[in-house]
Amino acid sequence: MTGYLAALVIIVMIGLVLAQVVLLKRRGIEAVKFGKIDKTDFIIPPFALFYFYLVFAEAFHWPSVTTQRFLQSEALAWAGVTCCLAGLGLLLWSLVSFGQSFRIGIDAEQPEQLVTTGAFAISRNPIYVAFAVILMGQFLIFPNWILMIYTLAAAWLFHRQVLREEAFLKQHYGAAFAEYCRRVRRYL
Repeated sequence: MTGYLAALVIIVMIGLVLAQVVLLKRRGIEAVKFGKIDKTDFIIPPFALFYFYLVFAEAFHWPSVTTQRFLQSEALAWAGVTCCLAGLGLLLWSLVSFGQSFRIGIDAEQPEQLVTTGAFAISRNPIYVAFAVILMGQFLIFPNWILMIYTLAAAWLFHRQVLREEAFLKQHYGAAFAEYCRRVRRYL
């Protein structure tokens, strides 16, 4: 059961992000700016797709690179489901809080207003926190070395992107962003 929920979380997570992109597109806003600043970002999607396959392979017993698990614990798996659901909740709250300012990547051409309310009042990067919590939850459900490596690599990639975004926000919003940074932590 926990494995199926892990797979469902990926579907819901992708669905939430795509729904936001489509809603913004209907309002004439191009939300996907991924890879516009750094072309090396295009190495990320194949790794993400492989990650999705690994979770689905574990959940539905498809062929996988590894079947080895660090430990088998039903309680740990349910703790993972709890993390996944908390991550989805935070992701949804973040998307609602972001409103029309949501972008995938940095929009240097048409940046919206600086969002500091809702989920952004407790974290400057709640979407990345949500993704990290989901990844941690999926690792707890399927505790194997590949998902552990993915979780650690994702944390590094998220931090790398956060630093890029914060450099842009500092340059674009100046004192307003500096004040926001004094009030709200980068992650939690």
